Amino acid sequence: MDFDRQVALMAIVNRTPDSFYDAGSTFALEAAVAAALAAVDAGADWVDIGGAPFAPGREVGVTEELDRVVPVIERVHAASDVVISVDTFRPEVAAAAITAGAAVVNDTTGLQNTELADVVARSGAHLVITHSLAKPRTTYPRPQYRDVVAEVADFLWEKAALAMELGIGADKIIIDPGHDLNKNTLHSLELTRRFHEIAALGFPALAAVSNKDFIGETLNQEKQQRTDGSLAAAVMCILNGARIVRMHDVAAANSAVRFTEATLGFRPPAYLRHNIEDVNE
Repeated sequence: MDFDRQVALMAIVNRTPDSFYDAGSTFALEAAVAAALAAVDAGADWVDIGGAPFAPGREVGVTEELDRVVPVIERVHAASDVVISVDTFRPEVAAAAITAGAAVVNDTTGLQNTELADVVARSGAHLVITHSLAKPRTTYPRPQYRDVVAEVADFLWEKAALAMELGIGADKIIIDPGHDLNKNTLHSLELTRRFHEIAALGFPALAAVSNKDFIGETLNQEKQQRTDGSLAAAVMCILNGARIVRMHDVAAANSAVRFTEATLGFRPPAYLRHNIEDVNE
């Protein structure tokens, strides 16, 4: 993807029974595959497939996580040329997912396990490095920052440098400031407003804002009511340099993303008729 001329729309498929948003509606294999392919039809450039939530809860074993994600990746890869990422922090799961057809490893732990970098480097896959402080499935109460954006940017720069030291090319690194991950609503709003400081690090920047709690708390809305706020947050991040947005409602996000691309001069309008002809229809 040419991120100088494109914004990638990433769809979310969680093969988990306790996903914070869909509450297990895509847990069954056929439902997960169908959701991924429906997202492609709705305009997704990229599908992110996960089998173990980051949020606090019961640990999902390696074998269980493999059983959840690998069959979905195999089926989607066979049916579509969409970019596939696996949402995992485990080297074993990353390796199997890449073999199955994933081109990206989406690590929400910020490369806490450096063995993951070895897998990515050997495979030639891409790596998403996300800012987070807690270990997966654990709480991190009352996060404190002096300057959340500056501290997140420093963290991402250091982790990107570590990834490169471990053999991952700079052109294979994507960064994500981790909205809501060990951050309160004021922190996530600040990251949205100053997303350009994250993008200025020089790596393609991902904004994972869809339906998150900072939107719900800002607008006093439950999870199923947050689509409009999610679209607004995504557009703000794009205008501030985000080049990948991770969204639940792909059809709605597709319109918002493509319109923003056209406004930025990345793509022409679908057609031109208004005040173009001698008679304005």
